[in-house]
Amino acid sequence: MAETVTEVTLLTRAGCHLCEVALTQLRTIAVDYRIEPVVVDVDQAAEQGDPELRAEYGDRLPVLLLDGEEHGYWEIDEVRLRSDLDRLLRVVGDGPQR
Repeated sequence: MAETVTEVTLLTRAGCHLCEVALTQLRTIAVDYRIEPVVVDVDQAAEQGDPELRAEYGDRLPVLLLDGEEHGYWEIDEVRLRSDLDRLLRVVGDGPQR
């Protein structure tokens, strides 16, 4: 069975400058691939009864997940992310719109 990306998630927290930089960069990339990244504040998730994300990732935010698997943290490696999205989205025929 072919592997496809169904969700691109950025884990963040309020007041995190690196998170803001990563989100801006991810939004730019997302436009090219016609994807809508999910942004999750790990502190809000914990307050709403889901402390696992903060426990797992809270000390190295921002964290980028592709289909729930960690892709990177602290910064977005744009070349690597684009390469992985090219490869994964090619399976469903929905590559970048450059």
